[in-house]
Amino acid sequence: MAAGRWIRPEVYPLMAAMTFVTSMCVFQLTRNMLLNPDVRINKAHRKTAVLENEEEGEKYAQHGLRKFLRTRRPEIMPTLNHIFSDPE
Repeated sequence: MAAGRWIRPEVYPLMAAMTFVTSMCVFQLTRNMLLNPDVRINKAHRKTAVLENEEEGEKYAQHGLRKFLRTRRPEIMPTLNHIFSDPE
């Protein structure tokens, strides 16, 4: 195993973090390229100066994760918040 000789074990967490961040960047770039209504790849859309696609833009901006988080309280750790803010 040649990779075991030149990759030290203390580098694995850094490689994992960089892989995660790189995959997030690739996901966001792909999402913007394929789904963003402001990005025009084909010639038919590039010819029009202003696209009248408000519904498509609203659908892009209000995605499923945002709809899910809208129903949640804005807390990171609700149990700890409840413990420290309980006026008993």
